[in-house]
This record gives sequence, C-alpha cells and structure tokens, in this order.
Amino acid sequence: MRTPLVVLVTALVVSACAVDTASPARAAERFHAALSAHQEEAACGMLARKTADKLPDPGQTCADALRELRLGPGGRVTEVSVWGQEAQVRLAGDTLFLHRFTDGWRIKAAGCEPVRDLPYDCEVDD
Repeated sequence: MRTPLVVLVTALVVSACAVDTASPARAAERFHAALSAHQEEAACGMLARKTADKLPDPGQTCADALRELRLGPGGRVTEVSVWGQEAQVRLAGDTLFLHRFTDGWRIKAAGCEPVRDLPYDCEVDD
C-alpha cells in the first residue's frame, strides 16, 4: 500500500516544481493579436513600462511607434523558456522577451532577431 502514496507524493513534488510556460506564451500571443487587429494602444499596454516609455520618438505616442515599426505576424508559439522572472517566447514569426511583474507578464522586447555570437537585435526593447 505504500507505492500509491509514494507515487502521489512524487507527483505533487514534480507538479510543484513545474515552470509556468503558458502565461508568458499567452502574453506574447495577446501582444501580437493586438498588433494584428491594429490595436496598438492595447499592445502598448502589454509592454513593460520602461519599454513603452523608451519606444516612441519625441512627439510620438507608443501606439504611433508600434504602427510605424510594422512588426511581423507572431504566429504560433514554438518554444518558451522561463528563468525566474524572465522569459523568452519564440513564435513562428517573432521572438519576444518578457518579465513577470506583480500584475503579470509584460513584453520587454519584441521583433527580436538572433545575431551570431551576440545578443538579440530587437525592434522594441528597453
């Protein structure tokens, strides 16, 4: 009769240690869905404050800056990596970096392309 208890305890420990990859993936998908629907104001609301503040040029709104960048379609999620409060979400058409704040996951960088032997080059970043 001990075997079922051991299996149950092991299952609980494993599930307690599981990393939530669904939440950052959903945040990345919502961001690109807003852009695809031409709801740039809503997309700006999904950015980390520092990123949203840095994005526009003087005299320009965040929404205007996103509209001007014309980020490509996000597509389906292909990979999610989470380490602590940081995440990388790879979509078929974009790579995004996110940070978990008290109110949820927010986009720190989007429109990111890998650069050989260097960090990513991002259209939107903090």
